[in-house]
Amino acid sequence: MRSPFDLGYPQLLLAAIALGTVLAVGVAASTSAAGFGAFNPGWDGASDLRSAAEADGAEPFVVRDVDEYDSVATNDSIALVLSPDERYDDRDAARLREYVENGGTLVVADDFGDSGNALLADLGARARVDGRPLRDERRHYRSPALPLATNVSNRSLPTDVQRLTLNHGTAVRPNGTTVLATTSAYAYFDGNRNDELDDSETLSEYPVATAESVGDGRVVVVGDPSLFINAMLDRPGNRAFVRGLFGSADRVLLDYSHSEHVPPLMAALISVQRSSVLQILLGTTGVIAIAAWAQWPTAGRRVPSVSSGESQSEPPELSADDVATAVRDRHPDWNDERVRRVTQAIMERRIERENNG
Repeated sequence: MRSPFDLGYPQLLLAAIALGTVLAVGVAASTSAAGFGAFNPGWDGASDLRSAAEADGAEPFVVRDVDEYDSVATNDSIALVLSPDERYDDRDAARLREYVENGGTLVVADDFGDSGNALLADLGARARVDGRPLRDERRHYRSPALPLATNVSNRSLPTDVQRLTLNHGTAVRPNGTTVLATTSAYAYFDGNRNDELDDSETLSEYPVATAESVGDGRVVVVGDPSLFINAMLDRPGNRAFVRGLFGSADRVLLDYSHSEHVPPLMAALISVQRSSVLQILLGTTGVIAIAAWAQWPTAGRRVPSVSSGESQSEPPELSADDVATAVRDRHPDWNDERVRRVTQAIMERRIERENNG
């Protein structure tokens, strides 16, 4: 019998292509290329936030539905919303407000969309994201579009933060809330987006992060979600700022309930991890599949193997006609006389084996 590993070049090439395809599909289904994605390891992803949470002793928890907030102890957690793609409807916003009012901390990081401000209004927060791009010709990191916030208040943060590095961010209008960080006095709004300071644009300090109390909890607003992406976490001050936000939280909620940033394979894995019913169903299915596979070698009848006129053993239940048919199917180029002789030899071999057995 031919070994399953005795393959020629075409079969090996086909196997390699199939394996490569399976691996490629697996990677595509388990990672994301979406900006701010929790499973995007690229420069614009936020996969390092999960590692940052674990480094601080917290459990990262990807939220795909606001109802999952029900399973979280509010006083021991912090939730992070990064540039949501769509607005939270009244029901979902009310669920987040309940989370905050019961003692949770919610960080809303947005820049130029309106979903962040709509959520802040529904939460009862006062701060708002401005939406105009900030630039700083003097205090910046490599480019005026990456202004440095050099005035950072550490009163609300448990770690020492000296500065923040923004990436095409905007300001936060505090409206009486506590300002956590401001730009230098050389920053300005580039209202016409021509990448230069015009006569109509004013140099000033602008808040870029605020904090305020809502009920028993806290809402933090950051005017640049890019501060949290992989490429920016190691820029001056950003990782310390994230560490300060996470603080002593036992769980960090990464809220993607209103963003299409969770790849299908990871979504399925998360669903299984959080559902005992799915775990039991998957385990039962696996046991049944293994049992079926173990029985497969004896499930069907064996067909005799004939090569070069020499016979091999065949099941005793096969008649002479069955053997002849199998020989003829295996060697269609043989004439009837040769098929008859080989069939007769096989049958004689069986009779001899039965007599000796």
